[in-house]
Amino acid sequence: MRVVGLPRAFYYLSRHRPIVLSPKAQERLRWLRCFEALRKQGLSSTQASQTLFIPRSTLYRWQKRLKEEGPKGLEEKSRRPKNPRRPTWSAELAQAVLHLREEYPRWGKDKLVVLLRREGWQVSTSMVGRILTHLKARGVLKEPMRNRISARKRRHPRPYAIRKPKEYQIQEPGDLVEVDTLDVRPLPRVVLKHFTARDVVSRWDVVEVHTKATSTKAVGFLDTLFKRMPFPVRALQVDGGSEFRAAFEEACQERGIRLFVLPPRSPKLNGHVERAQRTHTEEFYEVVDFPLEITALNQTLLAWEHTYNTFRPHQALDGKTPMEYIRECHPDLASTAHLSHMY
Repeated sequence: MRVVGLPRAFYYLSRHRPIVLSPKAQERLRWLRCFEALRKQGLSSTQASQTLFIPRSTLYRWQKRLKEEGPKGLEEKSRRPKNPRRPTWSAELAQAVLHLREEYPRWGKDKLVVLLRREGWQVSTSMVGRILTHLKARGVLKEPMRNRISARKRRHPRPYAIRKPKEYQIQEPGDLVEVDTLDVRPLPRVVLKHFTARDVVSRWDVVEVHTKATSTKAVGFLDTLFKRMPFPVRALQVDGGSEFRAAFEEACQERGIRLFVLPPRSPKLNGHVERAQRTHTEEFYEVVDFPLEITALNQTLLAWEHTYNTFRPHQALDGKTPMEYIRECHPDLASTAHLSHMY
């Protein structure tokens, strides 16, 4: 009978498993190969280490570990001290710290050290801190569960309004109209609520003033907005004000208009209408002798709105008015006759 043996490499591999190195060890091995290649090209060890931007002592240390332990010697090793620091406190002191901390679970080392000294213990603040860390690491001291109690107002869920999706595209007038309110104080103790709606593409504005900013008044302004916008409105964006809830939200849902609400404390996301509020303040309220009676004031505001949309040049529109911009760039959205009879 003839016995055929297998290649010698088969028996070697059966006894020695392949060495699997971590990415860190593989990287060090590559650096060593580069170092040796540079040395063979005639560079000194100092020049080679400077070329690789790695200290020469580090490369020598890797070489030594590779020679003595093989590729596994390049693995990251524990940096734990050979002679770790031993606790210098007594078991009685640790028990005293544990007892006080369990009695006052939110008190830190600065307060606990004062209580310990009152009981006669000669201890430093840092030692109390180390004792607390040691007790937590052993699992002896467990922090109490947090039961968060906030003084902030609860945010009630919105039945229809949502955050504006990132994928929502704004390309034509009416794709997004930002709405906001402004407090106008012409006299002491007299506060008027100014509503502004701005289309972010055409910069077309609709403005109206009311005595109060309630959801019912906001619905009235919504009707005004749809009458005076010369193109279909597909989405509105508002902040979290109470005037844009309840009846206002229901009215948007009934009309099939998408309603986007801003995250808390983020007015910059409504930057177009915020800038419009400044413009109306500086160019109308601060320079026009307007009446305080609401009906008369809204008539005066309507004249200003006409000037703003059809006569005032806009730098953002390259000197055009919103009406000129719509006629030139989006003639299909609103007929010339409709624009001509807006006011």
